[in-house]
Amino acid sequence: MRLFRTRALRTVLFFVAGISLLGAALSYWWVNAPLRLNVPLVDLAIEPGDSPREVAALVAHSGVAVQPRLLYWWFRLSGQARQIRAGSYELQGDVSPRSLLQKIVQGDEASRSVTLVEGWNFRQVRDALKRAENLRPEAAALSDAQLMQQLGRPGVAPEGRFFPDTYTYSKGASDLALLQRALRAMDARLATVWAQRNPQVPLQHPDQVLILASIIEKETGRTSDQPQISAVFNNRLLIGMRLQTDPSVIYGLGAGFDGNLRKADLLADTPFNTYTRNGLPPTPIAMPGRQALRAAVHPAPIKALYFVARGDGSSVFSDTLDAHNRAVNQFQRGK
Repeated sequence: MRLFRTRALRTVLFFVAGISLLGAALSYWWVNAPLRLNVPLVDLAIEPGDSPREVAALVAHSGVAVQPRLLYWWFRLSGQARQIRAGSYELQGDVSPRSLLQKIVQGDEASRSVTLVEGWNFRQVRDALKRAENLRPEAAALSDAQLMQQLGRPGVAPEGRFFPDTYTYSKGASDLALLQRALRAMDARLATVWAQRNPQVPLQHPDQVLILASIIEKETGRTSDQPQISAVFNNRLLIGMRLQTDPSVIYGLGAGFDGNLRKADLLADTPFNTYTRNGLPPTPIAMPGRQALRAAVHPAPIKALYFVARGDGSSVFSDTLDAHNRAVNQFQRGK
């Protein structure tokens, strides 16, 4: 009788062990098997305060073919249920319960990007933010003054204050938050070039560096010429000669500029007309990039006071007006 009981107990234990192994195998298979998605791209938005049970139900409701109860118990048994992060997530392709949990625990949110281009003015920045995918438009309804107030820079013009770069953001992020990042990025780069400036340049404040860099950025698309163009403008500032830079005049004409700069435009006095006014314009005229910022405070060691475009993107630099006029005749008038 005792032998029979022993054998029966062994049989039960083997059976239980087999069931346990089978259950473990099935569980392992399930948490690693791809889940079927009812739509090509599932948008999953987890709000702050959502419980693991609510998240499991949300996953199923968003388009993932899964039993919410099973998913909830997987969250619980993994020991990571309390680590699920709020955010906006995208699910596509082969998504398993394990990879899903990993994504929402690590906060691997869906990201988008927008590029702010060197030489853009702030009107173009606003347009790019309006077109950006899934970027919450908090800045769109604000005037420039209100926007800068929100960013903690009351009374500061927004022109040129944002560093041109590609910025990634989470789906549903605020355009104001993105502009804050771009503002801080420009602050950091401007502080760096100011600290490393050539002590011989006549610029008295970082804001003047930003203004001059914006002019340099608009004067040429060839970065190799930027130190020489910087030298021309720094040399003119040192001797009190007007900058006479067309991009600044064009900026002062505003949205009404039709693409053709006329002599009358050069004579029409605005705060940005560097033909009629001495010194730098009152604000930047565009967003300068890293190279233009550096060029502004590290001009080439040349005495040039003039330059003219060759027509291939590069420029010819001259020390005297006579030499400049010859270059203009050669490259602009074809004489």
